[in-house]
Amino acid sequence: MSAAVIRYRVRPEAAEENQRLVEGVFAALAEAAPAGLRYTSLRLADGVTFVHVVDGEGLPDLPAFQEFQRGIGDRLAEGPVRDDGTLIGAYPGVSAPITPVP
Repeated sequence: MSAAVIRYRVRPEAAEENQRLVEGVFAALAEAAPAGLRYTSLRLADGVTFVHVVDGEGLPDLPAFQEFQRGIGDRLAEGPVRDDGTLIGAYPGVSAPITPVP
């Protein structure tokens, strides 16, 4: 199973806006429930680094994702860097919710 891993840093003053936009993507995904798409997003402990893991199709078609992409260059401090990988395993599963870091 192939997945894309995208990592980037945003400017500190753009971190909350970036998170809000990512949360909007998850809200749209919950509503649209595209079959075969797995998507995980993390905000790392430094508060400005974001990591997204995407496996499947359909994310670019969502208006909320397009909104997230619009103006991303203005929010970025570094990156994005994309790597492709193969899922070896996930516990308890890729659909398990991740508790947000305060």
